Amino acid sequence: MNKQELIGTVADTSGLGKGDATKAVEAVFDAISAALKKGDEVRLVGFGTFSVSKRKASTGRNPRTGEEMTIKASNQPKFRPARASRIRSTDLTGKQGLGAGQAHPAPPKGPLPVLAEWPMGA
Repeated sequence: MNKQELIGTVADTSGLGKGDATKAVEAVFDAISAALKKGDEVRLVGFGTFSVSKRKASTGRNPRTGEEMTIKASNQPKFRPARASRIRSTDLTGKQGLGAGQAHPAPPKGPLPVLAEWPMGA
């Protein structure tokens, strides 16, 4: 989904016009960006956390010349999905996952089975 599709979905689900939905989506992105620029963390319960990761300066190599160079320190935006969000996304992949409110199955009693035989196996 790209930004325009997101705006269309917001407009359809909220009953807003496309212009108002565009303003709303832009306002959310601007607020998150402004908070990250200040070094703040943005926590959206049930969705995830946006934060800033500080990368140290390091040395690397220019791929064309092989010459050693210094890579300066930088700040990188980072997103960590909430646990509930991760569970929902694994359900969408078609792989075995847990739905909202489902508990992990208890491990079998007795000797441990081969991993492939366990319900949560690979």
